[in-house]
Amino acid sequence: MDLRTSDFYFDLPQELIAQDPLKDRSASRLLIVDKYTGQLKHEIFKNIIHYLNPGDTLVLNNTRVLPARLLGSREGTGGAVEVLLLKRREGDVWETLVRPGKKLKPGVRLCFGNGILRAEVLSVVEEGNRLIRFFYDGIFEETLDRLGEMPLPPYITHKLEDKNRYQTVYARYDGSAAAPTAGLHFTQELLDQIEEKGIKLAFVTLHVGLGTFRPVKTENILEHHMHSEYYQISEQAAQTINETKKNGGRVICVGTTSCRTVESAADENGILKECCGDTEIFIYPGYRFKVTDCLITNFHLPESTLVMLVSALAGRENVLAAYEEAIKERYRFFSFGDCMFIQ
Repeated sequence: MDLRTSDFYFDLPQELIAQDPLKDRSASRLLIVDKYTGQLKHEIFKNIIHYLNPGDTLVLNNTRVLPARLLGSREGTGGAVEVLLLKRREGDVWETLVRPGKKLKPGVRLCFGNGILRAEVLSVVEEGNRLIRFFYDGIFEETLDRLGEMPLPPYITHKLEDKNRYQTVYARYDGSAAAPTAGLHFTQELLDQIEEKGIKLAFVTLHVGLGTFRPVKTENILEHHMHSEYYQISEQAAQTINETKKNGGRVICVGTTSCRTVESAADENGILKECCGDTEIFIYPGYRFKVTDCLITNFHLPESTLVMLVSALAGRENVLAAYEEAIKERYRFFSFGDCMFIQ
């Protein structure tokens, strides 16, 4: 199958990019998409419960976003710097994105929060990222909570008033550079109602990297190199998902990250077991899903790997038609935007 990046292009008006989260998480709009027929239906997110059946399982990514954006200065010159934590390499050494790159050579020392946190640039690694060692008193995560800002995607220009609105209500394990945004629509109340109806919840972990926003720059999508992300599946989650499949229930992944996690971990028969590792899985049309039956997902960027994944599940024509309808109906797009349920 000859797939071009341009096959996944659509024209998105700038004003449809949601800049602020809604006050009520579950009040977003929901576009129901039939993956077989392409039929569409407009809903409110909290009504998703009516489309879930007893015996189904929702797979949720319980990663927690680190307030990974640090604003500080260079020791000596006082020049302003911005450091974005990407991945902990070992101990207090992190792989980071930095600005201004030209000034941050190995050996340069940095200061944040009037010296509460200090750092030294160790080396330059692939794609110009820097390895940086941090120095502090106490616990690093607590220091980060005090000084760090949420690393909102580049298309969100408004300041986030409440840090917790870029976390899911079930976020548990620190490690993401971006939120698994489909999960932002769930309130604890809605999750309780879903469980009361006989739908199981299975929590997996995938730490979302900033590569998730990286545009596909090759016209032939097969030449695109996927970023690597760490994932973990517990014995309990694996067992719940396996039993659901065996009993004829649907496995409904909340977000592309949950989908990539279970598809990475499953064997050729679609069976999961407790495991962890790094995944570079790239899902595009032609992929045969081993675990995922349905998907709850936000509206993604044109020509992104995420639109390609959604198209693999629902068909490219169905997805582009759904997006066209969403644009016509003025749905809100991207991280703080509205949602679709592909069933």
